[in-house]
Amino acid sequence: MSHPQMLPATTHSYLARAAESLSEAVSATEVTTRYACAHVAALRTAAALLAARARPTTPPRRRPQKNAWVLLAEIAPELAEWAAFFSAGAAKRAAAEAGSSRAVTEREADDLVRDADRFLAVVEQSLGLVPHSPTLPFLVGHTMPPVARLPVHAADRRAG
Repeated sequence: MSHPQMLPATTHSYLARAAESLSEAVSATEVTTRYACAHVAALRTAAALLAARARPTTPPRRRPQKNAWVLLAEIAPELAEWAAFFSAGAAKRAAAEAGSSRAVTEREADDLVRDADRFLAVVEQSLGLVPHSPTLPFLVGHTMPPVARLPVHAADRRAG
């Protein structure tokens, strides 16, 4: 666990931007926008953790670049399931951002908002911060049921 006072400013900035994206997802009326904003919120959350934990190295040779989800699984193995989950949604996000109305369903968008909200809280807690107030109560007006169906991730089972 990190000490909040010792976290880099970029970590706090990414967390604030993740919360903003999550807020945009909650208020979005279009399903594709809701999904894309929720996915971006998760990506910014991952970036916050990477900024806090990653240590720059100088590779002896040029290595292929890795995306944030691959790096997250390496830097924070306890979040590997989350990384795999959000990585799997990247193509849907790209399709949603491109305007494909068939890219995602309303249920998928709502589920992703809840998942991104939970992921943000898990990362905040792992950084030694008080997790944000869940965004979930504001989602009840959408078509999803009032009780959130969140995936059970290995990290959640160990923490709880």
